[in-house]
Amino acid sequence: MTSATAPASPGDVGTQANGTTSGTGSQPSRASRRGASGGRASGGRASGGRQAAPRRKKPPTAAGQLLQSTWLIVVVLVLWWVLSARSTNFFIPSLQQILEALGTDLTNGVIAGGALYSLSNLFVGLAIAVVLGVGLGLVLGEVGWLRRVVDPVIHFFRCIPQAALVPLIIGTFGIGQGPKMGTIAFACFWPILLNTIDGVLGVEPTVRHFSKVYRVPKPLYFRRVVLPAALPQIVAGVRVALPIGITVMVVSEMFASTEGLGFYILNSSATFQVPQTWAGALLVGVVGYLLSVLFVFAERRLLRWYYASGAK
Repeated sequence: MTSATAPASPGDVGTQANGTTSGTGSQPSRASRRGASGGRASGGRASGGRQAAPRRKKPPTAAGQLLQSTWLIVVVLVLWWVLSARSTNFFIPSLQQILEALGTDLTNGVIAGGALYSLSNLFVGLAIAVVLGVGLGLVLGEVGWLRRVVDPVIHFFRCIPQAALVPLIIGTFGIGQGPKMGTIAFACFWPILLNTIDGVLGVEPTVRHFSKVYRVPKPLYFRRVVLPAALPQIVAGVRVALPIGITVMVVSEMFASTEGLGFYILNSSATFQVPQTWAGALLVGVVGYLLSVLFVFAERRLLRWYYASGAK
């Protein structure tokens, strides 16, 4: 006996359809989830990209740079003027008295002549140190065995306080202007020499190799390869040597001398002219600051290719 299957009623079909639909709706497809997460990720990347774009800072103007580099000096001078105005200490005169003494001695030529004498000693001594320090530094930087031989001697002499050698040098070679220049040259020689050696050692080995492969002559090799590569370090050494030279310049003029800023300071102190003593010391500081500023400008001109490359 054959059994017949009862046809499904419309209600049952609707129930099955609703069940299928509801099941599908309660479990969203993987494609929809991936699409939603991808949309959120792309939206996050887009918003993150907009936020990551930094704003370029405008370079400071010339007036802004001048204000940035001088405001502290102005503040110190104002505080010095105000705090020392009512000073009753004999050894700490007011800034007004110091400036008046400085103006008087600048007008009558007492300080001006001494400043020219001192600066001539400084420039000649520094020039001698540059010539000797750079020349010997190039050789020692290239010749390794010679550098290792003289290295203990270099470090021995550079550790000796330069001011302590001033009376010995002046006592040995005399009290003229030449020994003072020699003392300054001796003091400035060591930082220039050491920086030159470091600059030569910093030349790229590939550049050295190519120079040997193409058999570049030694004079041309030193002039066009080694010296330009070591020049930033050499200039840094001269910058370090400049304040050392100013210090030794003043100290050398305090021993058996009748001219110079050092003699002016010592003579004013010995005769209890305290404002003049402060004026001489203040003038030395101003001269040193101006020389440092001029040196920075010269350095920017000499190493413009170095700064333009973004190396510093």
